Amino acid sequence: MPTGLTAQAGYSSAELTPPFHVDNLMNHALTSPPLTILHLGLGSFHRAHQAVYLQQLHELGDTQWVLAAGNLRPDMPDTMAALQAQHGRYTLETVTPQGDRHYSVIDVIRQVLPYQADLAPLQRVAADPQTRIISFTVTEAGYYLDAQDRLDWDTFADLREDLAALRQGQAGHSLYGALVTLLRARRQAQAGAVTLLNCDNLRHNGERSRAGLLQFIEALGDPGLAQWVRAHTTSPNAMVDRITPRPTPEVAQRVRLATGWDDQAPVMGEHFIQWVIEDRFINGRPDWARVGVELVSSVAAHEEAKIRLLNATHSCIAWAGTLVGYQFIHEGTQDPVIRQMAYDYVTDDAIPVLSPSPIDLAAYRDVVLDRFGNPAIADTNQRVAMDAFSKIPGMIAPTIRERLARGEPIRSVAMLPALFLAYLQRWHAGQLPYAYQDQAMDPHIAHALCDAADPVAAFAADPTLWGELAADPRLVSALREASERTQGFIQGHQP
Repeated sequence: MPTGLTAQAGYSSAELTPPFHVDNLMNHALTSPPLTILHLGLGSFHRAHQAVYLQQLHELGDTQWVLAAGNLRPDMPDTMAALQAQHGRYTLETVTPQGDRHYSVIDVIRQVLPYQADLAPLQRVAADPQTRIISFTVTEAGYYLDAQDRLDWDTFADLREDLAALRQGQAGHSLYGALVTLLRARRQAQAGAVTLLNCDNLRHNGERSRAGLLQFIEALGDPGLAQWVRAHTTSPNAMVDRITPRPTPEVAQRVRLATGWDDQAPVMGEHFIQWVIEDRFINGRPDWARVGVELVSSVAAHEEAKIRLLNATHSCIAWAGTLVGYQFIHEGTQDPVIRQMAYDYVTDDAIPVLSPSPIDLAAYRDVVLDRFGNPAIADTNQRVAMDAFSKIPGMIAPTIRERLARGEPIRSVAMLPALFLAYLQRWHAGQLPYAYQDQAMDPHIAHALCDAADPVAAFAADPTLWGELAADPRLVSALREASERTQGFIQGHQP
């Protein structure tokens, strides 16, 4: 296997041969109180990724660590209620590229913490000395950072609202407001050091979330907390990878047929799984290396490969597929024109700026496209297309910027933002087949871009998308040519 491609974690000890009985599963007799990871954001990805690695350790007999998890907002009420009723247990369905499905019960989430506006259940666990890691899964926009990695107070009202709430003794519900709430509780309880662990796609996520947190504390005017955070926390960078679609009713039906359990909170994901973490934990961690986690001194090469070769390509296929009427990622990936677009972007522009690399980037590209083409995943364009106003500056603009700095063409990579501009114009006209979600997008500004006399120039001048590249003549020229090719692509797919 090429360097940098993690072997798919085995499920042999956790796969279930129906029928099985939930009550007989994983009744671990712990001889001492377990250490806890408190996870913020109890969504599908966490349950199909981080929880799985801990489950595999439990299957090997290492039950020292368990999970507690909850949400910062009153999200997913039905799923949360189901998980509470099932005592944190649920089924994971995994699907290979060949369509083989496997079923595993995950039962390492020992506390499903109910949502309360004051975050009291989360505070209680955060203030427990047995809690040694606070982890979180956040979308790119959830970091509230501008192109200079400064908190964007002007764009995000919820940041300002959190600041006001905390000054009045209330809890915060953004990432930073919530962390301040939890870390204040931990500091007051003298519960000791804790690692803050990101589990998401943001580049340099540990460093950037830490910078955002300290900026937030500075604005709050709490120098004592800032000093405590610097001395008693670490924030390792990490890279995560597993395609995890939103669960559909069909997942629950397949679980019921395969296992006999009427699981009300199953999740599904592809068979491939990867986790790379910088080994900078201040107060212990699970022995994740036993189950395939890569613990490294720097995650930079892995995250660049993931963000540019996987995440950016994923968005390219979602935007292009939507424009020609596809619903699922695999449909676009199997379309020869769209697949070639994605292949050319990676091969012509992304791989050259990432080379040399310790990872076999060409092999990584091919594995990624094969994964995207898996029809059994049934991942929707709607899920992958979201949050472009964060994804373009984070995942696509760096390749454009580096190619231009080297005096090299950007013809292939320019297709990605050109596809999104055409997609945005569909949104503007009310012609998307689904609701578009984008936390970083100002709808008024987005509509104005589409209404401009020259939408390409207006789009290329948007500072949220492009930062210092905004209005660069080379960018404008490349986007204009790519937009013409995009229109030809759309017209060529019309019946």
